Amino acid sequence: MAESDSSDQSGGKNDLAEFRTDLAEDRNIMAMERTFAGWIRTAFAAIGIGIGFRALFGELDPPWLARAIATVCILAGAWLAIMAQHRACKTLARLDPHKLERLSPPNFRLLAWGVAAGAMVLIAGLWILNDGSIG
Repeated sequence: MAESDSSDQSGGKNDLAEFRTDLAEDRNIMAMERTFAGWIRTAFAAIGIGIGFRALFGELDPPWLARAIATVCILAGAWLAIMAQHRACKTLARLDPHKLERLSPPNFRLLAWGVAAGAMVLIAGLWILNDGSIG
């Protein structure tokens, strides 16, 4: 009789330990989603710095220098978005949700590639639509 009591207790402890582990994995997924959001915010900040630099220092000599520096900042923002998506999808592939619904990797990809595409359009606008002339 004593053996069955101890096996019932250890079975209950194992179930509780598995439940806590499942919740911890869910917390890791939510933390990864917050981290992805943080990297996307940083990407937008880099893009904003590029736009701001071009707006504030557009009259640098030589004239292309402000656009070149702005382009580097905007490209950094696009790169950050793509790298954030890559890391988020890699992390999601290793984790298994138990109690929560997670965003699918294509949503991360869509957002990141949308940011990158927008950055490329912005760069094209900086260089092509500069006072109606190229260069």
